[in-house]
Amino acid sequence: MPVGNVSFPKMPPVGGVRLGTACAAIKSTDRDDIALLELAAGSSVAGVFTQNAYCAAPVTVAKNHLAASPGGDQKHYWLINSGNANACTGARGLADAEKTCADMAGLAGVATTQVLPFSTGVIGETLPLEKITAALPKAFGDLDDNNWEAAARAIMTTDTRPKGASAQFEYRGVTINVSGMAKGSGMIKPDMATMLAYVVTDAKVAWPLLQQLLHEAVAQSFNRITVDGDTSTNDACMLAATGCAALPEITESGGELYTRLYEALAAVHIQLAQAIVADGEGASKFVTVEVTGGATQRECLDIAYTVAESPLVKTALYASDPNWGRIVMAIGRAGIRQLDVARIKVYINNVLIVADGGRAAAYTEAQGRQAVSGENIAIRIELGRGNCMDHVWTTDLSHDYVTINAEYRT
Repeated sequence: MPVGNVSFPKMPPVGGVRLGTACAAIKSTDRDDIALLELAAGSSVAGVFTQNAYCAAPVTVAKNHLAASPGGDQKHYWLINSGNANACTGARGLADAEKTCADMAGLAGVATTQVLPFSTGVIGETLPLEKITAALPKAFGDLDDNNWEAAARAIMTTDTRPKGASAQFEYRGVTINVSGMAKGSGMIKPDMATMLAYVVTDAKVAWPLLQQLLHEAVAQSFNRITVDGDTSTNDACMLAATGCAALPEITESGGELYTRLYEALAAVHIQLAQAIVADGEGASKFVTVEVTGGATQRECLDIAYTVAESPLVKTALYASDPNWGRIVMAIGRAGIRQLDVARIKVYINNVLIVADGGRAAAYTEAQGRQAVSGENIAIRIELGRGNCMDHVWTTDLSHDYVTINAEYRT
């Protein structure tokens, strides 16, 4: 996965989806910071949200509106602002989030519950409500099916580049499109999704099944990444199915159409999740931590996350230093009971580093340095105690990460 500059992919239009942007000057006057997605009437909408106890006001409102109207005969709107998280803002924050929805609903001629609000940025500051309200007509007037890159840029905070992904497949002569965008760079360890992500398809999917599809796709993508071990107050991942493709509604799991749609959805979610890791704050390396041979999937994940989030492991990787002692330290403190270290093998980019309870007999420091010198690193940990496996994607930890977060509010 490339860590450096990556061009935004070509994003074919998705039937029933339009996007618009505007500048509300929330934090800066030289970029758009409002994004608006319009979903055709009849769309079904699903979402997963942060588990952080300090859940932001827009998350609360979005969850309530989604529960009230996951489908229906009116258009849906997703209203996103960057530059201000509207989190830890109490009753006023909730009222402000509701007000932005009401203003947008009035502009579009729909019920307030058809508008879902999302915010990202600084925590603890109230929304500049007047600025957002004033920008809504511009965003509404800008709606177009080719505005993916502009919208992806508008939702960025510390991101260095916009993130988008798409997939297509044909079924009985009809093309099904899946496209999405995401933002996220720091405060990344999701407890459901990560930061903000929006995926749409023109397939027709019944709401309960759409929610199931989203949970399954998120489990394989956004719930397998970490940059710094912190879960945001504002995380949300949304999925909509507009039903504009000329195919029957998918109402149950199983069958070719369901399987192919899930594969496309999973591919888009994974691409977006990996793009967030590759653009992690100050990141210079994309790291996969894979744990195999576990007694349970849970213990595989516990070890993978412990290694992936260890500051000592991450700083060693940044320095291209094959300090394998830091990896085994992290494995050992992951809390796995009765772990037989003599059976564990550790590889970095297929170089066997640890075996039989210590450094592998044939391992050399030169091999290790070569293994960690590139920008894509795979750490594989074989536990030798079962048949389960799992993985996590993460980054190194650089000087720039500290600088970015030290200067975040200045």
